[in-house]
Amino acid sequence: MPSALPDGEPVPTDGSLPGSALAGIGSRQFGVYLHVPFCRVRCGYCDFNTYTLTELGVPGVSSYADAALSELDLADRVLRAGDETAPVTTIFVGGGTPTMLAADDLVRMVEGVRDRFGLAPDAEVTTEANPDTVTPEVARTLAAGGFTRISLGMQSAVPHVLATLDRTHDPANVERAVAYARDAGLQVSLDLIYGTPGESLQDWRRSLDTVVALAPDHVSAYALVVEQGTKLAAQVRRGVVPMPADDDAALKYELADEVLGAAGYGWYEISNWAARADARCRHNESYWRGDDWWGIGPGAHSHVGGVRWWNVKHPTAYAGRLADGVSPGGGREVLTQEQRYDETVLLGVRLVDGLPLDSLAPQGRTAMAGLIADGLAEPAAAVRPIDRRVVLTLRGRLLADTVVRRLLGF
Repeated sequence: MPSALPDGEPVPTDGSLPGSALAGIGSRQFGVYLHVPFCRVRCGYCDFNTYTLTELGVPGVSSYADAALSELDLADRVLRAGDETAPVTTIFVGGGTPTMLAADDLVRMVEGVRDRFGLAPDAEVTTEANPDTVTPEVARTLAAGGFTRISLGMQSAVPHVLATLDRTHDPANVERAVAYARDAGLQVSLDLIYGTPGESLQDWRRSLDTVVALAPDHVSAYALVVEQGTKLAAQVRRGVVPMPADDDAALKYELADEVLGAAGYGWYEISNWAARADARCRHNESYWRGDDWWGIGPGAHSHVGGVRWWNVKHPTAYAGRLADGVSPGGGREVLTQEQRYDETVLLGVRLVDGLPLDSLAPQGRTAMAGLIADGLAEPAAAVRPIDRRVVLTLRGRLLADTVVRRLLGF
């Protein structure tokens, strides 16, 4: 089952935000996340807020774009209460499987963002997709409708690994989907998962070699996390499959960095590599920087000016609230300065650009000597005459949680 939402204070029925959150909004980067909570089947490892057609029925899918456009109307009303917003710089359509919707509906939602807020001339517009759902027609429709990028859920090139993950796509369709996207003029990202039970180091190497041969613009590689409440967690608990080992994940991360680095991909965030600086996922970078974004859809999270909120999870409840003229927000929190600082350290340290040393509290600056001595932080970046920064070494990336705790004085 999808993970539970956090606790929080109630969201006003009109969705309004405190004046402090809206102040200066036009001077900050602003992105939009569009959540499409539908999948043909639910993968055994997934705890995202997704639903199958069996659970919701076809009408819930066919009318979904209209509900999303209604929330965009709400966002427009709420944000117009503050300073004028800047044009949207990034849109990311995630899921679920966004391409469960017709490509025309995905385009309609992007047009909804453009009509209400405007799009920056160089806006990045991404959709995730299952490789089996991408056809030449879909790719052309997306590109003509303003999409610039497609992120394909490849996960692995090895059939038995895909089977353990309950992934249903044909591995051969990844190559076809990449070709269709390129022919349409879209940038391509490939998403991988490592550490699946039963995946050998040779299996992982095969997936990496396949990715390099496909030459995408961007690669994401995430260690499998066994989330409580998922089918995979139940299989581990019953002894059907073994729990992934930390050492195995570390070896596979090191191999990913080696293979992708040798192929010309530079890491810019712990789990992400890009062929060029302009191929980085700018939408995700905005999350890591703590910029503003509005999350559209059931269970979607938003952040504007230090206020974070999340929508009710079920698509029926979500659509019902909007139909009644009520915000779908299920809860929110106004972040304290201490929370915002902690998140800046937690997220910023994951980036190749690192964190300015001058932005750290005294205990963080004091911790730097030990981090360098332990091989977790790059000494050259920390001691240069100007713009001194905390930048992780490869070992530091593997132990990023430890680095964060030490910088925060825990």
